[in-house]
Amino acid sequence: MASLISWHFAHFSDLSAEQLHGLLALRADVFVVEQNCPYADPDTKDRVSYHLWASDAHETLVAVARVVPPGISYPEPSIGRVATAIAHRRTGLGRELMRRAMAQAEALYPGRDLVISAQAYLKRFYEELGFRSEGGEYDEDGIPHVQMRKTST
Repeated sequence: MASLISWHFAHFSDLSAEQLHGLLALRADVFVVEQNCPYADPDTKDRVSYHLWASDAHETLVAVARVVPPGISYPEPSIGRVATAIAHRRTGLGRELMRRAMAQAEALYPGRDLVISAQAYLKRFYEELGFRSEGGEYDEDGIPHVQMRKTST
C-alpha cells in the first residue's frame, strides 16, 4: 500500500481550491458524519496552519492532519484534525500520518514540545508515538478528549 500513497504538505495559503475541498470533505466525513458530531469543522486555525494529506493512486484523499503554529491552540505547536478514511484504517496509514506530521512540526518549530487534544479512545495510539497525558478527560463537542504532550528530544 505504501507505494500507492503520495504525501503532500502545504500552508493554507498555498492550497488550491481542489486541495482545500478534499481536506475539508474528508474531515467532515470522519468528524461530523461518522462520529455524528455536528460542529463547524473549518475554523480560523486552518488559515494559519500547515496541512498534511495523503492521496491514493486515484488521487483520492485518504488521510489528513494539520500542524498549528505555536500561540494558536497552545503556547506550543500542535497537531490536530487528524483523520484517516475508513477504508484505510488499521493499515498503518494513521501512524505514518502522525510520524510525518511530527517530523514537519519539528522542521518548522525545532526543539519545541508538541501538544494535542486527543480523543480519549485514541490515548494509547498517541502514547505509542511518544505523547503523554496532561490532566484528565474533558468534553470537546460531545466527545471525551485528553490533552497530551510530546516532549522535544
